Amino acid sequence: MGALRLVWRLACLIGVMIACVIPHLVARRRGHSPWPQIFLGRAARAAGFDVSIAGKPRLHDVFYVANHLSWIDILSMGGATGCAFISKDEVGSAPLVGWLARQNNTIFVTRERRGEVTAHVDAVRSALDAHQPIALFAEGGTGDGKTLGPFKPPMFEVLLPPPREILIQPVMIDYGDATSLVVWGDEDGLGNARRILSSPGRKTVTLTFLEPFDPGDHPDRKTLAAQTRARIAAAIGVI
Repeated sequence: MGALRLVWRLACLIGVMIACVIPHLVARRRGHSPWPQIFLGRAARAAGFDVSIAGKPRLHDVFYVANHLSWIDILSMGGATGCAFISKDEVGSAPLVGWLARQNNTIFVTRERRGEVTAHVDAVRSALDAHQPIALFAEGGTGDGKTLGPFKPPMFEVLLPPPREILIQPVMIDYGDATSLVVWGDEDGLGNARRILSSPGRKTVTLTFLEPFDPGDHPDRKTLAAQTRARIAAAIGVI
């Protein structure tokens, strides 16, 4: 049955992609395209996940910062808010996935090269100028679902000072009983996707949008990163 579920969900994901790509390419020629957000939301459902929203997401002039557990985070967050993501640059070179990421205006950064932080900040500022919400997974990788790693300060530099009246909105992502299913173990990306897509039943991912706050009230990027982490940690119930 697991193999059948895997084949069925893969077929649904391919069907969603085909249904969204052509109207997206047409809409993009005329300006803004709503289809990347539609695709991500439908892809989350096709993968077996229902998205529940708690709190009130701010949908404009916002910089989301969230904990990170799975690639499903991107489908659920993007589908719910229409946000673009800051992602490591190897995603951009991945076949198909990189192309799809670019359609949603993903900002690719090379986290290992400290000398490129200024260029990354400039790229994020340019993206913010386009008024699309931006999402950052500030741990720099996926967590284990039990702890919350330290938040990396460099990307918070873009908000000091804020380019306009942009607020940070912390977001807690929670898979409930499905947490152990979605988190990465020692497997590779394909193995993780295969395990998730072949699992029985539907799961719920809850996006809890916490109270937005003004990044300009904080003196430096380290303080800002720590404050954002503290708010998400308190919502999760970890230190």
